[in-house]
Amino acid sequence: MKIYFKMIVVVALMSLGFVSCNNKESKSELAIAEGDSVEKISEEKEEKLDMKIRDGKLIKGYGIGDEAIDFNLKDVDGKMVSMSDYKDAKGFVVIFTCNTCPFAVASEKRIVALDKKYKALGFPVIAVNPNDPNVQPDDTYKLMQEKAKEAGFTFPYLYDANDKVYAAYGATKTPHVYLLQKSNEKLIVKYIGAIDDNVRNASAVKETFLANAIDALLEGKEIEKKETKAIGCSIKV
Repeated sequence: MKIYFKMIVVVALMSLGFVSCNNKESKSELAIAEGDSVEKISEEKEEKLDMKIRDGKLIKGYGIGDEAIDFNLKDVDGKMVSMSDYKDAKGFVVIFTCNTCPFAVASEKRIVALDKKYKALGFPVIAVNPNDPNVQPDDTYKLMQEKAKEAGFTFPYLYDANDKVYAAYGATKTPHVYLLQKSNEKLIVKYIGAIDDNVRNASAVKETFLANAIDALLEGKEIEKKETKAIGCSIKV
């Protein structure tokens, strides 16, 4: 009888221990779920704020119709590049991008296609990497050189880790597009935002915002959508 009683006690204690372990596991799962929720909420807030505030500072940047500054940045081939080098250009497609952001990588073929098509029509692409390699180790100059070769970039891929050109423009994402048009020797901002309406999937694109804007300029027409929301990774500085 005593042995039977002890067995009941042991079984009861094991059951309590099992329940306790399950409770701990449940709490852990709950914590993960809550963490996911917080992350999603943060992303939603980021989208609403449009990431115009970084490190407690407001990044104003350019608006439509503003005059953009030229720059002098190092290309992956070691040469310095400025927009003033392009004497016959009608304007420029300045795209802030980087090596490894999934959104930037998903846009690479589209950017190459845009450069191949519009460079001959007077609107070459100039890509600028704004990420600080001390913050994002995958965006070193050496890895930029490798990226440009592997991805078959047909345009300059410039290093902006020290000059902070992105801040003057107001870029907050990779990729982030600024379409400029030459007017009386000035560079006027004509379009700001995304390349198209589906940065994740090129085959699902329905509206090509950037191409439409360039086409409108070439035809002497008003751009219908002058600003769209840039979707991508936040710039690492």
